[in-house]
Amino acid sequence: MSAIGTLDPIRGGGEATPALFRPLSAEDEEQLPDEIESLCMACHSNGVTRLLLTRIPFFKEIIVSSFACNRCGSTNSEIQSAGRIQDQGVCYTLTVRSKQDMNREVVKTDCATARVPELDFEIPAFSQKGALTTIEGLIERAIEGLKQDQPSRRENHPDVAEKIEEFICKLKRLKDVESAFTFILDDPSGNSFVENPHAPQRDEALVVTHYRRTAQQAALLGIEVDLTDSVDDLRNEVLQFGTNCPECNAPASTNMKLVQIPHFKEVIIMATNCDACGHRTNEVKSGGAIEPLGTKITLHVTDPSDMTRDILKSETCRVEIPELEFELGMGALGGKFTTLEGLLKDIQTLVEKNPFTLGDSSTSDKAEKLCAFGRKLQQVVDGQLRIHFVLDDPAGNSYLQNVYAPEEDPEMRVEHYERQFEQNEELGLNDMKTEGYEADGTSQR
Repeated sequence: MSAIGTLDPIRGGGEATPALFRPLSAEDEEQLPDEIESLCMACHSNGVTRLLLTRIPFFKEIIVSSFACNRCGSTNSEIQSAGRIQDQGVCYTLTVRSKQDMNREVVKTDCATARVPELDFEIPAFSQKGALTTIEGLIERAIEGLKQDQPSRRENHPDVAEKIEEFICKLKRLKDVESAFTFILDDPSGNSFVENPHAPQRDEALVVTHYRRTAQQAALLGIEVDLTDSVDDLRNEVLQFGTNCPECNAPASTNMKLVQIPHFKEVIIMATNCDACGHRTNEVKSGGAIEPLGTKITLHVTDPSDMTRDILKSETCRVEIPELEFELGMGALGGKFTTLEGLLKDIQTLVEKNPFTLGDSSTSDKAEKLCAFGRKLQQVVDGQLRIHFVLDDPAGNSYLQNVYAPEEDPEMRVEHYERQFEQNEELGLNDMKTEGYEADGTSQR
C-alpha cells in the first residue's frame, strides 16, 4: 500500500475523486505537475519546484521532482519512492543486445547500485540522487560526470586524464551497443525498477531476483533488523572477537561459527589463530542442552574408509579402544570436530609429547610400552588393525557419522542409558534444580 495512496470517494454518494497517482503517459493531458515556489541553493533567490505524482505500469507509485531557477539557470531533478521500503531487496540483471534495450525505462533510487561487469564499471549507492531515466540516460549521466573535471586533470594529472578519456570512449561504445553487455541494478530497498517491454509476459533478457537484506544494508537504510533474520544470519556468518593467545598472551582473534550437523544437532566451532607466535587451536562446543540420557557409540573399524568419518567429541566424552586397552578421560583434548583419523592422530601426538611418560624421568619399560602403543595406533590409522572405537558421553552431545544415514549402520551401535549418580555429579546436575526452587527458597527463610 502506498504511503499516500488514492483519495477516498466524496462522502454523500458523489463522484469519486480522480486518482492521486495516475499512470505515466504522454497522452494524458490531465496529468500536470504541481508547482511550488522554493529557494535556490545556488543564488539564494526563489525558483520553481515541479512535483509529478505518477505510477509506473507493473511497478509502483513514485514522485518525480524538478527544480529550475530563472535567475541563475540552476536545475536539478530527482525521484523518490512514494511507498514504503519493501520487505526484500531486488536485483535486476539485464542482457543488453540492441539499441531498443537502451531505451528501457529505469527507476534508480539513491540507495541502488548500478554495474556493468564487462567494464568493471559501478555507480555506487548514495553517489547519485534517484532518477527516472533510461539505461542510455544512466550511461550518459556517468559520462558527463567523468567529463566534469577533465580540463583540470589534463593540466595537473595528464596520465589520469588520459585513462579516464579511454574509459569514456568505452562507455560511448556501450551506448552504441557494439557488443552485448550486462546491466545490473541492485537495490536493497526494493524500490528500483527496470522496464519489461513484454509485460505481463516474461522477458527472457531480464532476470529479477529478490533477496533478504543483510544487517549492513538495513543499517544503511536506517531500519531495524528483525531478530528472526539475525538468528538466521548467525548460521551463515562467521563471528570474530578479540582474545589473548594461550601460548604467548599476545592479542589474537577467535572465529566462531554455528554449524548444523546432519542427523544430529547444532554445534559451535571456535578457532583461534595468533599472528605473533603462530599458535593455532580449535574447539567445539555443543549448541544445545545436556540430553536426558547418556549416549554410547561403538564403531567396529573394518575398513580404511572408516577413518574419513566425521566425529564430534565433546568435552564430556570418554574415548575407549578395548583392543589396545586404551581409555581417554573426560576433558582430555577438549571438544573437537574432526575425522576419526584426525582424532587418532591427536591421541598419538598427546602420547608422544607427554613429558611425564617419555621424558628423562620415565623408565625404559614404560617408554617401550608407549612406543608399542604408538605403533599399533598407526596401524589402525593405516587400516592394518581392526578395532572397536567407543565414544561414551554422559551428556549425549557427541556424534559419529553414520555413512548409511538415514538407514542403520551395520558396523555402528548407538546405546542410550540412564546416567549414574557419579556421572551426574561430574556434570553438576545433582545440585541443579530448575523446578520448584522458589518454594524451597521461601521455606528456608
